[in-house]
Amino acid sequence: MNRTILVTGVSRGLGLAVAETLLAAGDTVLGVSRTKSEAIAALEQRFPQRMKFRAVDLTSPEAACAAIGDDFAGLSVPLHGFVNNAAHAYDDLVTNLQLAPLEEMFAVNVFTPMLLTRHVLRNMVLHRTAGSIVHVSSISAHTGYKGLAMYAATKGALEAFSKNTAREWGERKIRSNCVVAGFMDTAMSGSLTADQKERIHRRTSLKEATQPESVASTIAFLLSDAAASITGQEIFVDAGTI
Repeated sequence: MNRTILVTGVSRGLGLAVAETLLAAGDTVLGVSRTKSEAIAALEQRFPQRMKFRAVDLTSPEAACAAIGDDFAGLSVPLHGFVNNAAHAYDDLVTNLQLAPLEEMFAVNVFTPMLLTRHVLRNMVLHRTAGSIVHVSSISAHTGYKGLAMYAATKGALEAFSKNTAREWGERKIRSNCVVAGFMDTAMSGSLTADQKERIHRRTSLKEATQPESVASTIAFLLSDAAASITGQEIFVDAGTI
């Protein structure tokens, strides 16, 4: 069956890997990011009928949800899955915390995903879809890293939201899970020095970065019927950090 999956933060890194994995499996991807990358343009050429993209700024939750939920991923388009991958990092010591960047990060990482989840749930209920929602969380919500307290707080909020969503909508066969990703070599971690990355890698069992392809495959599994009895969970893909 050709499924339709909404994926945020699709232009690069993990989101791009998720899109490639789903497209290869025959799914249709409704991809959202602030800007379109060359890689997404290439996927549109390879999969002209199944790779669809819309540029949306997720820092304004209500406007973002309206832009996505109109004719792009509206109620007339049955959604089978939602991958909440887009994230914004505000890294600093707690003693330096500033409200404005904190609010912007919570808008992208928590408030917009909550509103999009509301839209996706309404879509799935309308179409009687046994759907799957996957939020991308972070290992930082479970183990401390200097400078990541605020970012970790947003991911902890997502995990609580996901678990309660699963309980609330399970009787409609709608599942909600989190994939807790370890540190990946992506644009988000690009500000880290080689020494900082090495110290992070040494904390893992595998002594290496988490592979985006491994996280993407886990997300694809949670979206599939093979994971029909998995909901309300945090699945760790972290190279053995915990």
